[in-house]
Amino acid sequence: MKNEFSQRLSKLKLTQRRLLERTNEKCHHSNGIYTRYKYPVLTAEHTPLNWRYDFNEQENPYLMQRFGINAVLNAGAIKWKGKYLVMARVEGADRKSFFAIAESENGIDQFRFWDYPVQMPETEEPDTNVYDIRLVQHEDGWVYGLFCTERRAPGVPESDQSSAVAQCGIARTKDMLQWERLPDLVTPSPQQRNVVLHPEFVNGKYAFYTRPQDGFIDAGKGGGIGFGLADDIEHAVIHEEVLMDRKIYHTVYELKNGLGPAPIKTEKGWLHLAHGVRNTAAGLRYVLYMFLTDLNDVTCVTHKPAGYFMAPEDEERVGDVSNVLFSNGWIADDDGTVYIYYASSDTRLHVATSTIDRLLEYVIKTPADGFRSAASVQTIYSIIDRNKLLSDALLQEVSIQSDKTGHL
Repeated sequence: MKNEFSQRLSKLKLTQRRLLERTNEKCHHSNGIYTRYKYPVLTAEHTPLNWRYDFNEQENPYLMQRFGINAVLNAGAIKWKGKYLVMARVEGADRKSFFAIAESENGIDQFRFWDYPVQMPETEEPDTNVYDIRLVQHEDGWVYGLFCTERRAPGVPESDQSSAVAQCGIARTKDMLQWERLPDLVTPSPQQRNVVLHPEFVNGKYAFYTRPQDGFIDAGKGGGIGFGLADDIEHAVIHEEVLMDRKIYHTVYELKNGLGPAPIKTEKGWLHLAHGVRNTAAGLRYVLYMFLTDLNDVTCVTHKPAGYFMAPEDEERVGDVSNVLFSNGWIADDDGTVYIYYASSDTRLHVATSTIDRLLEYVIKTPADGFRSAASVQTIYSIIDRNKLLSDALLQEVSIQSDKTGHL
Protein backbone atom coordinates (compact mmCIF):
# COMPACT_ATOMS: atom_id res chain seq x y z
CA MET A 1 0.00 0.00 0.00
CA LYS A 2 1.34 3.42 -0.92
CA ASN A 3 2.15 5.77 1.91
CA GLU A 4 0.90 9.35 2.05
CA PHE A 5 4.01 10.70 0.31
CA SER A 6 3.70 8.34 -2.65
CA GLN A 7 -0.03 8.92 -2.99
CA ARG A 8 0.42 12.66 -3.02
CA LEU A 9 3.25 12.46 -5.56
CA SER A 10 1.21 10.20 -7.86
CA LYS A 11 -1.71 12.63 -7.71
CA LEU A 12 0.51 15.62 -8.48
CA LYS A 13 2.03 13.88 -11.49
CA LEU A 14 -1.34 12.73 -12.83
CA THR A 15 -2.87 16.19 -12.47
CA GLN A 16 0.01 17.85 -14.27
CA ARG A 17 0.12 15.27 -17.05
CA ARG A 18 -3.55 15.92 -17.78
CA LEU A 19 -2.86 19.66 -17.84
CA LEU A 20 0.11 19.35 -20.18
CA GLU A 21 -1.69 17.00 -22.56
CA ARG A 22 -4.88 19.05 -22.72
CA THR A 23 -5.99 20.10 -26.22
CA ASN A 24 -6.84 23.76 -26.61
CA GLU A 25 -10.14 24.85 -28.15
CA LYS A 26 -11.03 27.84 -30.28
CA CYS A 27 -13.48 30.24 -28.70
CA HIS A 28 -16.74 30.40 -30.65
CA HIS A 29 -17.11 34.18 -30.67
CA SER A 30 -14.82 36.12 -32.97
CA ASN A 31 -14.57 39.67 -34.26
CA GLY A 32 -13.13 38.43 -37.55
CA ILE A 33 -9.67 39.80 -36.76
CA TYR A 34 -8.28 37.09 -34.49
CA THR A 35 -9.32 33.92 -32.68
CA ARG A 36 -8.94 33.48 -28.95
CA TYR A 37 -8.51 30.05 -27.32
CA LYS A 38 -10.32 28.62 -24.32
CA TYR A 39 -7.36 27.70 -22.14
CA PRO A 40 -4.21 29.59 -21.19
CA VAL A 41 -1.12 28.07 -22.77
CA LEU A 42 0.98 28.48 -19.61
CA THR A 43 0.20 28.97 -15.94
CA ALA A 44 2.09 28.48 -12.69
CA GLU A 45 0.81 24.91 -12.66
CA HIS A 46 2.59 24.19 -15.94
CA THR A 47 6.02 24.61 -14.37
CA PRO A 48 7.82 21.31 -13.76
CA LEU A 49 7.09 19.62 -10.46
CA ASN A 50 10.78 19.06 -9.82
CA TRP A 51 11.30 22.83 -9.80
CA ARG A 52 8.83 23.20 -6.98
CA TYR A 53 9.09 20.00 -4.94
CA ASP A 54 11.91 18.08 -3.31
CA PHE A 55 11.13 14.43 -4.10
CA ASN A 56 13.40 13.10 -1.35
CA GLU A 57 10.97 11.59 1.14
CA GLN A 58 13.51 11.71 3.95
CA GLU A 59 14.13 15.42 3.41
CA ASN A 60 10.54 16.33 2.58
CA PRO A 61 8.20 13.76 4.21
CA TYR A 62 5.07 15.93 3.70
CA LEU A 63 5.95 16.64 0.04
CA MET A 64 5.74 20.38 0.58
CA GLN A 65 6.51 22.91 -2.13
CA ARG A 66 10.04 24.14 -1.58
CA PHE A 67 9.93 26.82 -4.28
CA GLY A 68 6.56 28.42 -4.96
CA ILE A 69 5.65 29.74 -8.42
CA ASN A 70 3.25 32.66 -8.41
CA ALA A 71 2.68 33.33 -12.11
CA VAL A 72 3.82 32.66 -15.66
CA LEU A 73 3.34 35.63 -17.94
CA ASN A 74 4.86 38.01 -20.48
CA ALA A 75 6.77 35.82 -22.93
CA GLY A 76 9.01 36.47 -25.88
CA ALA A 77 8.43 34.05 -28.76
CA ILE A 78 10.33 32.55 -31.67
CA LYS A 79 10.01 29.69 -34.18
CA TRP A 80 13.09 27.55 -33.60
CA LYS A 81 13.98 24.30 -35.39
CA GLY A 82 10.34 23.70 -36.25
CA LYS A 83 9.10 24.23 -32.70
CA TYR A 84 7.16 27.13 -31.23
CA LEU A 85 9.17 28.51 -28.32
CA VAL A 86 8.06 31.00 -25.71
CA MET A 87 10.56 32.48 -23.26
CA ALA A 88 8.25 33.23 -20.38
CA ARG A 89 8.61 35.44 -17.37
CA VAL A 90 8.22 33.08 -14.42
CA GLU A 91 7.60 34.82 -11.13
CA GLY A 92 8.32 32.99 -7.91
CA ALA A 93 6.46 33.39 -4.66
CA ASP A 94 9.47 35.47 -3.60
CA ARG A 95 8.48 38.06 -6.26
CA LYS A 96 11.67 37.52 -8.26
CA SER A 97 11.20 36.82 -11.95
CA PHE A 98 13.37 34.69 -14.20
CA PHE A 99 13.18 33.37 -17.74
CA ALA A 100 12.23 29.86 -18.79
CA ILE A 101 11.60 28.39 -22.24
CA ALA A 102 8.60 26.22 -23.07
CA GLU A 103 7.98 24.59 -26.45
CA SER A 104 5.01 23.33 -28.41
CA GLU A 105 4.58 21.40 -31.62
CA ASN A 106 1.66 23.52 -32.85
CA GLY A 107 1.94 26.82 -30.98
CA ILE A 108 -1.47 26.66 -29.29
CA ASP A 109 -1.29 23.89 -26.68
CA GLN A 110 0.76 21.22 -24.90
CA PHE A 111 3.61 23.61 -24.10
CA ARG A 112 6.28 21.98 -21.97
CA PHE A 113 9.07 23.76 -20.15
CA TRP A 114 12.65 22.79 -20.84
CA ASP A 115 14.42 20.97 -18.01
CA TYR A 116 16.06 24.06 -16.53
CA PRO A 117 15.22 27.76 -16.42
CA VAL A 118 17.46 30.10 -18.37
CA GLN A 119 20.66 30.94 -16.54
CA MET A 120 20.95 34.58 -17.57
CA PRO A 121 24.41 36.06 -16.92
CA GLU A 122 24.65 39.29 -14.93
CA THR A 123 26.64 42.46 -15.54
CA GLU A 124 29.01 43.97 -13.00
CA GLU A 125 25.93 45.56 -11.43
CA PRO A 126 23.72 42.55 -10.58
CA ASP A 127 20.04 42.63 -11.50
CA THR A 128 17.53 42.54 -8.67
CA ASN A 129 14.84 41.45 -11.09
CA VAL A 130 14.62 40.67 -14.82
CA TYR A 131 11.46 40.34 -16.91
CA ASP A 132 9.51 40.84 -20.15
CA ILE A 133 12.05 39.67 -22.72
CA ARG A 134 11.68 40.33 -26.44
CA LEU A 135 13.29 37.74 -28.72
CA VAL A 136 14.59 38.98 -32.06
CA GLN A 137 16.21 36.98 -34.86
CA HIS A 138 18.49 39.72 -36.21
CA GLU A 139 19.97 39.78 -39.68
CA ASP A 140 23.45 39.76 -38.11
CA GLY A 141 22.92 36.05 -37.30
CA TRP A 142 22.30 36.30 -33.55
CA VAL A 143 19.11 35.84 -31.57
CA TYR A 144 18.86 38.75 -29.16
CA GLY A 145 16.90 38.99 -25.95
CA LEU A 146 16.08 42.49 -24.74
CA PHE A 147 14.54 42.66 -21.30
CA CYS A 148 13.91 44.94 -18.37
CA THR A 149 16.54 44.86 -15.65
CA GLU A 150 15.42 46.38 -12.38
CA ARG A 151 17.59 47.57 -9.52
CA ARG A 152 16.95 49.57 -6.37
CA ALA A 153 17.22 53.31 -6.91
CA PRO A 154 20.44 54.73 -5.50
CA GLY A 155 20.43 57.48 -2.92
CA VAL A 156 16.91 56.94 -1.61
CA PRO A 157 16.32 56.80 2.17
CA GLU A 158 16.17 53.47 3.96
CA SER A 159 12.47 54.03 4.55
CA ASP A 160 11.88 53.84 0.78
CA GLN A 161 12.13 50.24 -0.36
CA SER A 162 10.04 50.71 -3.50
CA SER A 163 11.94 53.18 -5.66
CA ALA A 164 13.66 51.43 -8.54
CA VAL A 165 15.59 52.05 -11.74
CA ALA A 166 14.65 50.18 -14.91
CA GLN A 167 17.01 49.79 -17.84
CA CYS A 168 17.25 47.60 -20.94
CA GLY A 169 19.31 44.46 -20.53
CA ILE A 170 20.72 42.82 -23.67
CA ALA A 171 21.76 39.21 -24.18
CA ARG A 172 22.34 37.08 -27.26
CA THR A 173 22.53 33.43 -28.24
CA LYS A 174 22.92 31.14 -31.22
CA ASP A 175 21.41 28.01 -29.68
CA MET A 176 18.75 29.29 -27.21
CA LEU A 177 20.71 27.53 -24.44
CA GLN A 178 23.84 29.55 -23.74
CA TRP A 179 23.37 33.29 -23.40
CA GLU A 180 26.01 35.99 -23.64
CA ARG A 181 25.19 39.07 -21.60
CA LEU A 182 26.11 42.42 -23.13
CA PRO A 183 26.25 45.78 -21.35
CA ASP A 184 22.89 47.44 -20.72
CA LEU A 185 21.63 49.86 -23.35
CA VAL A 186 22.62 53.49 -22.74
CA THR A 187 20.17 56.22 -23.79
CA PRO A 188 19.58 59.90 -23.00
CA SER A 189 16.59 58.94 -20.82
CA PRO A 190 16.81 58.38 -17.04
CA GLN A 191 15.01 55.03 -17.31
CA GLN A 192 13.97 52.61 -20.05
CA ARG A 193 11.34 49.91 -20.33
CA ASN A 194 9.87 47.86 -23.18
CA VAL A 195 12.84 48.29 -25.47
CA VAL A 196 12.70 46.29 -28.71
CA LEU A 197 15.42 45.61 -31.28
CA HIS A 198 14.45 46.06 -34.92
CA PRO A 199 15.26 42.81 -36.80
CA GLU A 200 17.18 44.57 -39.59
CA PHE A 201 19.92 47.17 -39.74
CA VAL A 202 18.75 50.72 -40.37
CA ASN A 203 21.32 52.85 -42.18
CA GLY A 204 23.88 50.22 -41.23
CA LYS A 205 23.13 50.60 -37.52
CA TYR A 206 21.27 48.68 -34.83
CA ALA A 207 17.81 50.19 -34.42
CA PHE A 208 15.91 50.23 -31.14
CA TYR A 209 12.34 51.04 -30.23
CA THR A 210 12.42 52.58 -26.75
CA ARG A 211 10.10 53.90 -24.08
CA PRO A 212 11.88 56.79 -22.39
CA GLN A 213 10.80 57.32 -18.81
CA ASP A 214 11.52 59.89 -16.12
CA GLY A 215 10.75 57.43 -13.33
CA PHE A 216 10.19 53.74 -12.69
CA ILE A 217 6.39 54.00 -13.01
CA ASP A 218 5.75 57.48 -14.38
CA ALA A 219 6.69 58.02 -18.01
CA GLY A 220 6.79 61.76 -17.33
CA LYS A 221 7.88 63.78 -20.33
CA GLY A 222 8.99 60.51 -22.01
CA GLY A 223 5.69 60.49 -23.73
CA GLY A 224 5.49 57.43 -25.97
CA ILE A 225 7.33 54.93 -28.14
CA GLY A 226 10.73 56.25 -29.12
CA PHE A 227 13.32 55.23 -31.68
CA GLY A 228 17.08 55.45 -31.76
CA LEU A 229 20.15 54.09 -33.50
CA ALA A 230 23.34 52.60 -32.08
CA ASP A 231 26.59 51.99 -33.94
CA ASP A 232 27.47 48.89 -31.94
CA ILE A 233 25.42 46.23 -30.17
CA GLU A 234 28.23 45.11 -27.88
CA HIS A 235 28.33 48.56 -26.29
CA ALA A 236 24.97 49.92 -27.42
CA VAL A 237 24.61 53.67 -26.98
CA ILE A 238 21.74 55.75 -28.35
CA HIS A 239 22.60 59.44 -28.51
CA GLU A 240 19.25 60.68 -29.78
CA GLU A 241 15.71 59.37 -29.29
CA VAL A 242 12.80 60.52 -31.44
CA LEU A 243 9.16 59.89 -30.56
CA MET A 244 7.36 57.94 -33.28
CA ASP A 245 4.11 57.08 -31.45
CA ARG A 246 3.26 59.43 -28.62
CA LYS A 247 0.74 59.15 -25.82
CA ILE A 248 -2.40 61.23 -26.43
CA TYR A 249 -5.08 62.60 -24.13
CA HIS A 250 -8.30 60.58 -23.79
CA THR A 251 -7.14 57.54 -25.72
CA VAL A 252 -6.30 53.99 -24.67
CA TYR A 253 -2.65 55.09 -24.61
CA GLU A 254 -3.00 58.37 -22.73
CA LEU A 255 -0.91 57.48 -19.67
CA LYS A 256 1.88 55.50 -21.32
CA ASN A 257 2.51 53.16 -24.22
CA GLY A 258 5.24 50.78 -25.28
CA LEU A 259 6.02 48.40 -28.11
CA GLY A 260 5.31 44.70 -27.64
CA PRO A 261 7.30 42.24 -29.77
CA ALA A 262 9.55 43.19 -32.68
CA PRO A 263 7.54 44.26 -35.74
CA ILE A 264 6.66 41.84 -38.55
CA LYS A 265 7.80 42.77 -42.06
CA THR A 266 5.06 42.63 -44.70
CA GLU A 267 4.79 43.83 -48.28
CA LYS A 268 2.73 46.81 -47.08
CA GLY A 269 4.88 47.87 -44.14
CA TRP A 270 6.04 46.86 -40.68
CA LEU A 271 3.23 45.53 -38.47
CA HIS A 272 3.52 46.63 -34.85
CA LEU A 273 1.76 45.38 -31.72
CA ALA A 274 1.91 47.67 -28.69
CA HIS A 275 0.31 48.18 -25.31
CA GLY A 276 -1.48 51.28 -24.14
CA VAL A 277 -2.32 52.31 -20.59
CA ARG A 278 -4.96 54.62 -19.22
CA ASN A 279 -6.02 55.42 -15.67
CA THR A 280 -9.49 54.60 -14.37
CA ALA A 281 -11.30 54.77 -11.05
CA ALA A 282 -10.47 51.06 -10.67
CA GLY A 283 -6.78 51.52 -11.47
CA LEU A 284 -4.63 51.21 -14.57
CA ARG A 285 -6.07 49.44 -17.62
CA TYR A 286 -3.69 47.84 -20.13
CA VAL A 287 -4.85 46.99 -23.64
CA LEU A 288 -3.14 46.09 -26.92
CA TYR A 289 -3.23 48.18 -30.08
CA MET A 290 -1.64 48.01 -33.53
CA PHE A 291 -0.13 50.26 -36.15
CA LEU A 292 1.80 50.05 -39.43
CA THR A 293 5.02 51.85 -40.35
CA ASP A 294 6.66 52.52 -43.69
CA LEU A 295 9.00 49.85 -45.07
CA ASN A 296 11.76 52.35 -45.78
CA ASP A 297 11.19 54.85 -42.95
CA VAL A 298 10.42 52.67 -39.95
CA THR A 299 9.62 55.72 -37.78
CA CYS A 300 6.80 56.85 -40.09
CA VAL A 301 3.41 55.56 -38.89
CA THR A 302 1.25 55.10 -42.00
CA HIS A 303 -1.86 53.50 -40.48
CA LYS A 304 -3.18 53.31 -36.93
CA PRO A 305 -6.69 52.08 -36.09
CA ALA A 306 -8.63 53.87 -33.38
CA GLY A 307 -8.81 52.28 -29.96
CA TYR A 308 -7.65 48.87 -28.85
CA PHE A 309 -6.94 45.71 -30.80
CA MET A 310 -7.42 43.42 -27.78
CA ALA A 311 -8.64 44.09 -24.24
CA PRO A 312 -9.17 41.82 -21.22
CA GLU A 313 -12.29 39.64 -21.38
CA ASP A 314 -14.01 37.45 -18.80
CA GLU A 315 -11.48 35.67 -16.51
CA GLU A 316 -8.64 37.54 -18.21
CA ARG A 317 -9.70 40.56 -16.18
CA VAL A 318 -8.77 38.96 -12.86
CA GLY A 319 -5.33 38.25 -11.46
CA ASP A 320 -2.37 39.66 -9.60
CA VAL A 321 -2.72 42.98 -11.41
CA SER A 322 -6.25 42.97 -12.75
CA ASN A 323 -7.58 44.44 -16.01
CA VAL A 324 -4.33 43.99 -17.90
CA LEU A 325 -3.36 42.53 -21.28
CA PHE A 326 0.31 42.58 -22.23
CA SER A 327 2.20 41.06 -25.13
CA ASN A 328 5.90 40.90 -25.91
CA GLY A 329 5.91 37.89 -28.23
CA TRP A 330 4.40 36.78 -31.52
CA ILE A 331 5.37 34.39 -34.29
CA ALA A 332 4.62 34.85 -38.00
CA ASP A 333 4.63 31.44 -39.66
CA ASP A 334 5.57 30.74 -43.27
CA ASP A 335 1.92 30.16 -44.22
CA GLY A 336 0.93 33.63 -42.96
CA THR A 337 -0.52 32.49 -39.63
CA VAL A 338 0.34 34.77 -36.72
CA TYR A 339 0.48 33.43 -33.16
CA ILE A 340 0.01 36.23 -30.64
CA TYR A 341 1.14 35.37 -27.11
CA TYR A 342 -0.37 37.64 -24.51
CA ALA A 343 -0.62 37.60 -20.73
CA SER A 344 -3.69 38.50 -18.73
CA SER A 345 -3.61 40.35 -15.43
CA ASP A 346 0.06 39.50 -14.79
CA THR A 347 -0.93 35.90 -14.04
CA ARG A 348 -1.12 33.56 -17.08
CA LEU A 349 -0.16 33.32 -20.75
CA HIS A 350 -2.64 32.94 -23.63
CA VAL A 351 -2.51 32.65 -27.40
CA ALA A 352 -4.63 34.18 -30.13
CA THR A 353 -4.23 33.44 -33.83
CA SER A 354 -4.73 35.54 -36.92
CA THR A 355 -3.05 35.95 -40.31
CA ILE A 356 -0.87 38.59 -41.92
CA ASP A 357 -3.65 39.36 -44.42
CA ARG A 358 -6.28 39.82 -41.70
CA LEU A 359 -4.03 42.01 -39.56
CA LEU A 360 -3.14 44.20 -42.54
CA GLU A 361 -6.82 44.47 -43.45
CA TYR A 362 -7.58 45.51 -39.88
CA VAL A 363 -4.77 48.04 -39.57
CA ILE A 364 -5.18 49.64 -42.99
CA LYS A 365 -8.98 49.79 -43.29
CA THR A 366 -10.10 50.40 -39.71
CA PRO A 367 -10.80 54.15 -39.24
CA ALA A 368 -8.21 56.17 -37.34
CA ASP A 369 -8.97 57.98 -34.10
CA GLY A 370 -10.59 61.38 -34.63
CA PHE A 371 -9.86 62.34 -31.00
CA ARG A 372 -13.34 63.83 -30.48
CA SER A 373 -16.76 62.35 -29.74
CA ALA A 374 -18.22 64.10 -32.78
CA ALA A 375 -15.59 62.49 -35.00
CA SER A 376 -16.49 59.04 -33.65
CA VAL A 377 -20.16 59.64 -34.47
CA GLN A 378 -19.21 60.78 -37.96
CA THR A 379 -17.26 57.54 -38.49
CA ILE A 380 -20.36 55.51 -37.57
CA TYR A 381 -22.51 57.65 -39.92
CA SER A 382 -20.16 56.95 -42.81
CA ILE A 383 -20.34 53.19 -42.18
CA ILE A 384 -24.13 53.30 -41.96
CA ASP A 385 -24.39 55.32 -45.18
CA ARG A 386 -22.13 52.89 -47.05
CA ASN A 387 -24.23 49.98 -45.82
CA LYS A 388 -27.41 51.73 -46.95
CA LEU A 389 -25.99 52.19 -50.43
CA LEU A 390 -25.13 48.52 -50.52
CA SER A 391 -28.61 47.57 -49.31
CA ASP A 392 -30.30 49.80 -51.88
CA ALA A 393 -28.12 48.36 -54.64
CA LEU A 394 -28.92 44.82 -53.50
CA LEU A 395 -32.67 45.53 -53.43
CA GLN A 396 -32.48 47.03 -56.89
CA GLU A 397 -30.64 43.94 -58.19
CA VAL A 398 -33.27 41.64 -56.64
CA SER A 399 -36.03 43.74 -58.25
CA ILE A 400 -34.39 43.51 -61.68
CA GLN A 401 -33.97 39.74 -61.37
CA SER A 402 -37.58 39.30 -60.28
CA ASP A 403 -38.80 41.33 -63.28
CA LYS A 404 -36.81 39.07 -65.60
CA THR A 405 -38.06 35.84 -64.10
CA GLY A 406 -41.48 36.88 -62.88
CA HIS A 407 -40.63 35.60 -59.42
CA LEU A 408 -39.62 37.31 -56.21
